Order: sequence, then structure tokens, then C-alpha cells
Amino acid sequence: MNIGQAALASGIKAKMIRYYEGIGLIQAASRTEAGYRIYTDTDVRTLRFIRRARDFGLPMARIKLLIGLWQGKKPSRAVKQIALEHVSELSGKIVELTAMRDALRELADACDGDNRPECPILRDLEGAGGHAL
Repeated sequence: MNIGQAALASGIKAKMIRYYEGIGLIQAASRTEAGYRIYTDTDVRTLRFIRRARDFGLPMARIKLLIGLWQGKKPSRAVKQIALEHVSELSGKIVELTAMRDALRELADACDGDNRPECPILRDLEGAGGHAL
């Protein structure tokens, strides 16, 4: 199948498929005599794997490791470790995002939202508010 068909079948845009090929995340596609890329069902399965890993927010380096483990049929112990490391990072981000949300909500609650120029949100963004995230 051509790159457009592979993009449709995998849910990944053609531009990203070329990017993944360029960074070595996927193997270079074979080409027709005219130079067009040709993708196999195996290539599409790999692209779907990548798309799902990206849905989980995994960085490219980890996706590359997971592809190697998946294609090499390695023990799940290494896969689990990668997943748990990512879970830990996501938990930290959740804590940070929750703190940001709560601080901004507090500032919004303190803002009258009227026609006066005085606003705690702007004062905080200016650096005078003292809110630490």
C-alpha cells in the first residue's frame, strides 16, 4: 500500500510516517521503481503500535525501546518497567497540573471581573502576586 493508504489504515498522518522513518523509529519503506514508498501490513501494525503508545504520551525514546521489545518478543518484565516509569512521571505531572489549576482558580475567584483595571490574575502574572506553584 502507498503512504496515503498506510496513513489511513494506521491513523497516522503521512508527514509523521515520513518523520518516523527519518528518525529510525520505523524501518525505511521499500520503494517502487518510481520512488514511491510501499508499506506492508506489518508496517501498518507497527504504525498502529506507535500511535497507541503516543496516545499514552510515551516519549519517542521509550516507544523505540518498546518496539524493540515487541518485535524481539522479549520478556514482559522490561515492558512493565518502562510502563511503570511512565506512570510515575505522569503522576508527577498530575500533581503539578493540579497545583496550577488550583492556583489559577484561586486567582480567578479573587478577581471581581468588572470594568476596573485592578486584577489579581494580572498582578500575579506580573510577578507581584506571590503565588508559588
